[in-house]
Amino acid sequence: MTDVNVDEEVEVANAEALDVELQAARDEVAALKDQLLRYAAEAENTRRRAERESNEARAFAISKFAKDLMGVADNLARALEHAPKDAPDPATRNLAVGLDMTQKALLDAFARNGLIKIEPAVGARFDPHQHQAVMEQTSASVAPGGIIQVLQVGYELFGRNLRAAMVIVAAKDSTGAERDSAPEAVAD
Repeated sequence: MTDVNVDEEVEVANAEALDVELQAARDEVAALKDQLLRYAAEAENTRRRAERESNEARAFAISKFAKDLMGVADNLARALEHAPKDAPDPATRNLAVGLDMTQKALLDAFARNGLIKIEPAVGARFDPHQHQAVMEQTSASVAPGGIIQVLQVGYELFGRNLRAAMVIVAAKDSTGAERDSAPEAVAD
């Protein structure tokens, strides 16, 4: 009988030791699983951050180049304003058509690369995030705080303002009717 009791005690002790080892292994597996999940989440966050930073760098890498081309677009628009489109000379008319086609191609290239022209409508509310007021004057046709005239169009690149539109704003004592329109970005 003593041999049976000893064998049973040994088996119980072995079973308890195995249970302790099994629980320790389960705890270690749970800890390692938790650590693995944390490392995976950290790696995913790092990948997302790197992708976002890369996209931002790509998107805004052209901002200096775009700023340089804004002056070209302005000069082209000025040339078009004074181009004689109905001149009797075919060469002069062709020059005006060529200027117009060049401007459209430039603005299309801007739009394809995320550069959008900001050209607010007359009467639209002044938005300090998109417009730069260079003058204020009274107006009988535009409500106070509305845009009377656009002196120079602005541009934004992927929602970031590169150059505010330079505008003349209606003064506080203007008598024009209130217009219910928000400033708008126009892609030509």
